[in-house]
Amino acid sequence: MALLEVEHLDVRFPLRRGEIRAVRDLSFSLQRGERLGIVGESGAGKSVLAFSLLKLLSRPGRIVAGKVRFEGRELTSLSERQFRRLRGNRLAMIFQDPLTTLNPVLTIGQQMIESLKAHRRLSTRRARIVAIDKLRQVQVSSPERRLEQYPHQLSGGLCQRVVIAIALLLEPDIIIADEPTTALDVTIQAEIITLLKRLCDEHDVGLIVISHDLGVIGQLTQRTLVMYAGRIVEQGPTREIINDAQHPYTQGLINALPQMTLPRQRLHQIPGSMPTLSEVPSGCAFHPRCAYRITPEGVPRRDCIENVPEPVRSGECQVACHWVAELIAREPAEERAT
Repeated sequence: MALLEVEHLDVRFPLRRGEIRAVRDLSFSLQRGERLGIVGESGAGKSVLAFSLLKLLSRPGRIVAGKVRFEGRELTSLSERQFRRLRGNRLAMIFQDPLTTLNPVLTIGQQMIESLKAHRRLSTRRARIVAIDKLRQVQVSSPERRLEQYPHQLSGGLCQRVVIAIALLLEPDIIIADEPTTALDVTIQAEIITLLKRLCDEHDVGLIVISHDLGVIGQLTQRTLVMYAGRIVEQGPTREIINDAQHPYTQGLINALPQMTLPRQRLHQIPGSMPTLSEVPSGCAFHPRCAYRITPEGVPRRDCIENVPEPVRSGECQVACHWVAELIAREPAEERAT
């Protein structure tokens, strides 16, 4: 049984005129100890998905369909009080900006000790010992001194390590990291990536990493979901997706990486921009930006414009693309012809 199972999740935000579907018919699973990446441009629905899993959606957002099961237990039907026992305890989150995550008027020690005492029956002395141990695990130097300091007295990299230590305080089964390296320089990014991988291996923690950076996803995760306009357009082993991307959007993300461009050449970019969730195009949401919506004969593919593509298997990946489905359908006939 998977540690986390998400089936046909649909998240919407009602408006005065209609509603926005931020997550559309989304399904995936996470095994214990697995590192899963979720990648896509801003507006793809990545953070909404994360908040949905932890029941942290801002009103009027709500889950209107689908199931989220943790160790076989359905989470969407739990009350806020019931879910609070899981959140932070069995399910933890590392937010995007550590400086806004930490309370600026409380010391690091106060925040860590209060978190422990809220979920565990521990004395202040024992909670302090646990906090120091967790800071050591994430390689924070002089942890006893750091407990007495305020967030503004720490560097960005140290603050991120403290946030990771807080996420580990209650030894959760799943950690969701929302852009955990965005605000950090390249050297600190590499240290945080190494740290997260080591912690997952040592503690058998399931990790979901949300990022717009395929470079970070490639270094940190074992399996990847590529999101576009609230849907998964490609999913599979991270190495296979990066080495042989199938969906035109994934190909565009990889080609846009700086290392894919020769010196003094212009960086590649995907034409156009992510649609707003209130104006998602019909059919395949990516079709206005996709070069393959036009056949080699110059004829628009009607399927791309009119029908939402169903996932098809290509190698070890699943891809939601009419063009890829067409190529796969032609393969057996071509093989027979030869």
